[in-house]
Amino acid sequence: MTLKNINKKKYNRLINENSPYLLQHADNPVNWYPWGNQAFNKAKRENKPIFLSIGYSTCHWCHVMAHESFEDKNVAKILNDSFVSIKVDREERPYIDNIFMTVCQSLTGSGGWPLTIIMTPNKNPFFAGTYIPKESRLGQSGLLVILPKIINLWKNKKEIIQNSANQITQEIRKILKITSGQKLDESIINITFNRLLENFDEENGGFGNYPKFPIPHNIMFLLRYHKKIRNKMLLNMVEKTLIKMRLGGIYDQIGYGFHRYSTDNHWFLPHFEKMLYDQALLALAYIEAYQITKREFYKKTVEEILQYVEEELTSNEGGFYSSQDADSEGVEGKYYIWSYSELKKILSTSEFEIAVNIFNLKKSGNLKSNSPHMVNSKNILFLTKTLSESAIILKIPEKKLSQTVNEVIKKVHSARKLRSPPKTDDKIITSWNGLMVVAYAKAYQMFENEKYLKKCKKADEFFDKKMKMFDGGLFHTYRENKTNIEGNADDYAFMIWGLIELYYSTFQNRYLRKALTLNKYYINHFWDNENGGFFYTSDRADVVINRYKEIYDGALPSSNSVSLVNLIRLFRLTGNLDLEKKSIQMIKLFSNIVKKNPSAHTHFLMGIILAYSPNNKLVIIGEKDNPITKKMIEKVRKPFNPFTEAVLITGNNKKDGSFIIHKEDYKKINNKTTVYVCVNNTCKPPTNNVGKMIEYMS
Repeated sequence: MTLKNINKKKYNRLINENSPYLLQHADNPVNWYPWGNQAFNKAKRENKPIFLSIGYSTCHWCHVMAHESFEDKNVAKILNDSFVSIKVDREERPYIDNIFMTVCQSLTGSGGWPLTIIMTPNKNPFFAGTYIPKESRLGQSGLLVILPKIINLWKNKKEIIQNSANQITQEIRKILKITSGQKLDESIINITFNRLLENFDEENGGFGNYPKFPIPHNIMFLLRYHKKIRNKMLLNMVEKTLIKMRLGGIYDQIGYGFHRYSTDNHWFLPHFEKMLYDQALLALAYIEAYQITKREFYKKTVEEILQYVEEELTSNEGGFYSSQDADSEGVEGKYYIWSYSELKKILSTSEFEIAVNIFNLKKSGNLKSNSPHMVNSKNILFLTKTLSESAIILKIPEKKLSQTVNEVIKKVHSARKLRSPPKTDDKIITSWNGLMVVAYAKAYQMFENEKYLKKCKKADEFFDKKMKMFDGGLFHTYRENKTNIEGNADDYAFMIWGLIELYYSTFQNRYLRKALTLNKYYINHFWDNENGGFFYTSDRADVVINRYKEIYDGALPSSNSVSLVNLIRLFRLTGNLDLEKKSIQMIKLFSNIVKKNPSAHTHFLMGIILAYSPNNKLVIIGEKDNPITKKMIEKVRKPFNPFTEAVLITGNNKKDGSFIIHKEDYKKINNKTTVYVCVNNTCKPPTNNVGKMIEYMS
């Protein structure tokens, strides 16, 4: 196919794609190809290097490079004449992104998006970078300098380039290879805590300097370690971080939900894009903090996050959209920031006085940025104190202050709706949706809001109808009724996690059976039978450079980290020893990597804590609507019990509880709801008494 002409406007091959990111580049003068054999065959046939550009639809610097270079006719001519140019949506093809990000980090010492790779027709890379300006500036070479040099080398010293590319490929294969070590012992947990403590910001919360990311799995790791050793210092670290983030500019004080990260160390100036996975994981962190502390501040934060997801990121079909852009009208953060005079016009005099105090407004603006892509002299709305603290300082009853602030938020939100909103990437990604199911399910378990349970069930039904392959596997993405990319390891791991939590929300056995069936498929197609662990891609996927295993817990927990926790939980729920053996094999396989940098693997270490902590397994036999059964379930769900697993057998049909090995050993006593509690594989006498059950568990 050649460039397509629609309404006298020229479009390249990306016009036939489904990804919002690729469609953003469909009218570029660059003759882009999507990832696929058509591009690679052309590169081989014409003996041209491949220019690979990887990004995503809500990436600010991806937009900048697109406007500067990919919309420029001079850059386009060079690329069209001498290269085969490929565009990849990193969210659509994370495997490709992960491989070439490893290349970039190996060659340059850093990475990010947009990711720029130049490689041979055989997909062997020899150049890597991130954002590259069109013209050279501030010591950085521009595309108009770099591309002609590469063309000259390709024409005159191709053999040198090919040899270099082959060497780089071999080195990347070595980097991706994982060597099994000894099984990790409990000491790694305390080592990880000390590393986090060294990196903890005592004033602002969070870890490290700027840019500062939320990293919810650090929070959840600390909460589990706190549960294990009862050290208040860990809880203080968690609370400081959660409170400071919620008060800061990283949180959208008007429309709710968290922005991607803070560009400073005190959570003030965010990078304004919003990602679905951040909402899911942060909701989980606040839910768990509420379970322990019962602070309404955390509950309200969860409710607000889920309200944002419902209003902005939920499809009519039941799935959840990926993200919202940082930019609107070409300006980063424009949708979210306000001048002093704008807010003064929107609010009454008394409301404005409160807003100035509560949200730290300044006449000259509180935002001072060096970025040419951001508006200065305006205000980011943020808090320095909770409303309870502000009520005392302002000498206003907290209830009255809360009512006024809510009215301020309502009016500003209505005014904001009149602005041009950031674009929403309406691509539905299986893995991120799995996390959202987890968050909604946990919120239902804690707060018993039926709306949250309906969200879970509707999402599950959507995936059954739209995201399942003919053989029971998962597709990775969905948009406009199209699915064409096979699922990756995180799609399975996160969705299995979601199904486990959906089971706990309903105690309907079909959800646990679905989790076990999906886990079996996952093992069959992703498990490394030789060394253990899950490959990121299935045994049917095309391989670029190497088939690798994901373990680093970055913005998201890795597929193997979540899978480790899933395997341990499913083993304890069912008694299937093969699942426990696989979890032990995983702990050995990744031990050397985790030891080198334990604080970069905190979700994996949640699995280690789970494996080594005193654990409870409960089998409850009774009808769901029985008051005693309900009370037992409540005592499992409501407290923070990360080391407890429970199953319910109702006896309604023969299949009920059939996934439990030795199900026949569990019977009602005195024809009443009965619970069997096993602590560390030692079973207590069965009891009908809720108090006795709690005593056994403690």
